[in-house]
Amino acid sequence: MAKPPPTGLAVPLEPLVTRVLAPNASAYTYTGTQTHIVGRDDIAVIDPGPDDAAHLAALRVAIAGRPVRAILITHHHRDHSPAARTLAAATGAPIVGAAATVRGEAGEGAAVDAAFDRDYAPDRVLADGDSVSGSGWTLTALATPGHTSQHLAYALEESGALFSGDHVMGWATSVISPPDGAMGEYLASLETLLARDDRVYYPGHGEAVERPQRLVRGMLGHRRQREGQIVRLLTAAPHTVAALVERMYVGLDPRLAGAAARSVLAHLIDLERRGAATQEEGAWRII
Repeated sequence: MAKPPPTGLAVPLEPLVTRVLAPNASAYTYTGTQTHIVGRDDIAVIDPGPDDAAHLAALRVAIAGRPVRAILITHHHRDHSPAARTLAAATGAPIVGAAATVRGEAGEGAAVDAAFDRDYAPDRVLADGDSVSGSGWTLTALATPGHTSQHLAYALEESGALFSGDHVMGWATSVISPPDGAMGEYLASLETLLARDDRVYYPGHGEAVERPQRLVRGMLGHRRQREGQIVRLLTAAPHTVAALVERMYVGLDPRLAGAAARSVLAHLIDLERRGAATQEEGAWRII
C-alpha cells in the first residue's frame, strides 16, 4: 500500500463534494473511513465515521458553520455511524438512512469486518428511491443489500456521483458475513449498479472509482470465479469452510483469514439456498 493520505483534512473532490479521512486505518478499513460532505451553502454529511474526537473536530472545521440538513448513514457498522450522534447533537441535523435492524443473531465471527453500532438509532429510515435535498443538491437512496442487509448507497443527482459505502470500495471487495450479509443479495445489488450509468463512485474506503461499471463487472466476475472454485472443490470431495479457505486463498494475510471464511460461508449458504449444496456434520458437499 502506498503512503496513506493524511487524516483530518478537508479534500475537495468536485464542486459539491469534500472528503475527510478518519484516523482509523486497519486491515479492514484500509486507510480509514472516508466521510463525505455534500453541498455548498447547506450540506449533508455521509458516514461521519467513528466517534473520535480528532475526526469530529476535523468535521466541524470542514462544515465551517454551515447548516447541516442531514447526516446520512450507508450502514451501521461502528466505523461508519457512531459519530453521527455527537455530530447531530452539535448541529441539530437529523440522522437518516439505513435501518438499525440486523438480520439474525450475529454469532461468533459474524461481524468480523466491523462490529455493528448497537446504539445507532436513525431519526428517519430511507427506502430505495427516497431523497434528501438542500440548496443545489439532491441525494437519492439506492438499496444495495449484501454487505449488510440494510446497506444504502446515495446518488448525487446533480453530478452523477454515487457514494457507494462498503458495497463497492476502491481497494478491495466487501466482506459478506452471514447471517446479516448475504451473497445472493450482494450479487443482485452489483447487477443493479451495473445497469446504472454513474460517473464516479466515492466509497467508504479507498480512492474514488473513476470507471465504476468496469470495476463492478470485474467484481461480479471475481465472485463467480470464487463460486466456481467452491463447486469444483466440493465436487471432488466434501470440505469444511476452513479447508476451503486453505485451498482457495493461498498466501492470504492471516489477519484476513476470518473475513475469507465468512465470505466462503456466504457463498455456501447461497449455493444451499439455490439447492446446489448441503452441509453434513460440518462438511459441505454438492447435491
